[in-house]
Amino acid sequence: MSAMAGPRSKPSLRQRLGALRNLPPFLREIWGTSRALTGASLGLRLLRALMPIATLYIGKLIIDEAVRLVGAGLHFDALGAAWRSGGLDRLGGLLALEFALAIASDLSGRLVSYCDALLSERFTNATSIRLMEHAATLDLEDFEDADLQDKLDRARRQTMGRMNLMSQLFGQAQDLVTVLAFAAGLLLYAPWLIVLLAIALVPAFVGEAHFNALDYTLNFAWTPERRQLEYLRQMGASVETAKEVKIFNLNRFFIARFRQLSDKFYLANKALAGKRAFWGTLLAALGTLGYYVAYAYIAWRTVKGDFSIGDLTFLAGSFRRLRQLLEGLLVGFSQVAGQALYLDDLYSFFAVRPEIVSRPDAIAVPQPIARGFAFENVGFRYPDAPRWALRGLDFELRAGEVLALVGENGAGKTTLVKLLARLYDPDEGRILLDGRDLREYALEDLRANIGVIFQDFVRYHLTAGENIGVGQVDAMDDRARIEAAARRAGADAVVATLPLGYDQLVGRRFKTGIDLSGGQWQKIAIARAYMRDAQVMILDEPTAALDARSEFEVFQRFRELSGGRTAVLISHRFSSVRMADRILVLAAGRLEAAGTHEQLLAQGGRYAELFELQAAGYR
Repeated sequence: MSAMAGPRSKPSLRQRLGALRNLPPFLREIWGTSRALTGASLGLRLLRALMPIATLYIGKLIIDEAVRLVGAGLHFDALGAAWRSGGLDRLGGLLALEFALAIASDLSGRLVSYCDALLSERFTNATSIRLMEHAATLDLEDFEDADLQDKLDRARRQTMGRMNLMSQLFGQAQDLVTVLAFAAGLLLYAPWLIVLLAIALVPAFVGEAHFNALDYTLNFAWTPERRQLEYLRQMGASVETAKEVKIFNLNRFFIARFRQLSDKFYLANKALAGKRAFWGTLLAALGTLGYYVAYAYIAWRTVKGDFSIGDLTFLAGSFRRLRQLLEGLLVGFSQVAGQALYLDDLYSFFAVRPEIVSRPDAIAVPQPIARGFAFENVGFRYPDAPRWALRGLDFELRAGEVLALVGENGAGKTTLVKLLARLYDPDEGRILLDGRDLREYALEDLRANIGVIFQDFVRYHLTAGENIGVGQVDAMDDRARIEAAARRAGADAVVATLPLGYDQLVGRRFKTGIDLSGGQWQKIAIARAYMRDAQVMILDEPTAALDARSEFEVFQRFRELSGGRTAVLISHRFSSVRMADRILVLAAGRLEAAGTHEQLLAQGGRYAELFELQAAGYR
């Protein structure tokens, strides 16, 4: 595991304000998710924004009316008599109006929550789909880059967490309308109170902005460690690792490593939270002081007779609400700026562009392939790798030929296959298909004509039929084709043992799933290759979990059923690869020898040495 990442410097004010550029595209995406829900949420919030000032003003009128009735010296022995006299009509009407506003406020609040919940779900799902669609376009090299993995991890978390930003933005807009309404009321009585309020709130805003930036910096710097924590959590409690964890008693190791890392993260968060609480309390006290200065002034004007008791209630309430709203707006603005920094993580992932793409003038793969592939001085090195994975490769893969690749681990066999399928492009030289550079062909068409099963094939927690059908996803519902592919791979016998056959969920992730042995999984995976009507078939050691006899049978069947297709076989077992038309021997990324099994044995080189070592193990 990597060492702890160095801390990232706190974003500057310019960076925080610059991150606000993410808000317009964010709001456009929300609008595009559902115009009806977005419009309903904003419309309801506008109504709610005006309700506080209306409620407070009606409260002022109620108090003034009550004071007037007391001053008028009216005496009623019973409520019924007072009501029949008509003296309480205005007071009763005002109380009924305030009650109606309270009901409307509660109802509109519930409707806003309803709209936001639906909009949040739809936006999260839409963004998750967009994330998966974009990830599908990226190069394999991107997924093998640790920095991009950190970026992808942050992007995934932002997909789920950015709807809080939507509610906050909409709430800020609602509060802004309410502030304008309260400010208009205060301006009619004492304009300078607005200035006092603004001055008192500036320190709290600056402090909140500062700590929001520190919070983002901490979370950004800890992205690699958060991925490590998730990895340790999975290793310590998963079906895939349970056997080794128990056998090697690894639970203490994983728990200790998790506790060590999580404690560091906790202490870092604790220190930041402590500072935030202390300074937040101190700075908020300034705002409270400003409120009471204004309250004292309003009380004095009331005593002087400038304001009525209702005015006192209205102004004091308006100032208190205005202070709370302005404080919320300023703090909220700081939080929005901080949240916008997190949007950088999401949008920066969407900004990653693949390098391996089809050219505008790309051509279709020949049907059928006439001559085959030619590697001309091909070299490839993984990013930041100290040595070349492949170098100086010159050979041909002729149409209809079965070619085998052998070599020790790290010789470059799988890398060669990845270049053939154009999961990578060569750093040196070129690969030709029927005399034209591989990069001239349409990428999707090229890969559609190549069926490949890698040694680290995926075990999909889907049904057995779907596990085979993913080999040709547009034929997923073609049961006859799936069954035919299973028979060719010998996977039909595996499916026959399952209670629900091809409809049986396999794997242990879900409750109704049935797990398969390593050899059974491999036969299912090999069947995927037969799903494709591909011109080129590649088996990259997918039979490693099978015994020598089973592997030989798989390769023999593959040879018989390939029907003249171009094929590439990779295996460590020489008894299997000897059936190939030609065998290429790779060593340290270079082509060391080529020929038939008999020719290579006669040459007496590395192939003969490895063959004898392996053969001795069976004697």
